[in-house]
Amino acid sequence: MVNKTDIQNINFRIIQNNSIKKEMQPQHNSKNHNFEDILRNVKAKQSINFSKHAVERMQVRKINLNNIELSKIEDAINKASIKGVREALILMDDKAFIANIKSKTIVTTVNKEQLKNNIFTNIDGAIII
Repeated sequence: MVNKTDIQNINFRIIQNNSIKKEMQPQHNSKNHNFEDILRNVKAKQSINFSKHAVERMQVRKINLNNIELSKIEDAINKASIKGVREALILMDDKAFIANIKSKTIVTTVNKEQLKNNIFTNIDGAIII
């Protein structure tokens, strides 16, 4: 059985643009400095990110991803990047994701119920995995 990725772990992947930099101004306290270093290292190792909006949608729509699914999404984003796609619709089983390919960020997600009669705009590529 594959472990499900917890929403709290996905929260770690949220892109907050420059807000993290503003909140994490260097402090003289070594405890804060260590946390900043740890956060920077974690972010550097991440291959895909989830926007705050996407995380909220995943919580509301009860969408969980396991490590295999995360890997498939990462592969899809990499393939789209090679093809020059900027904004992609990624369809996987009964889930759909809109991804900004350049920033490797999932910006929103929908489940099976929202897929019906839905129109996706502002995309220039689609990947079915």
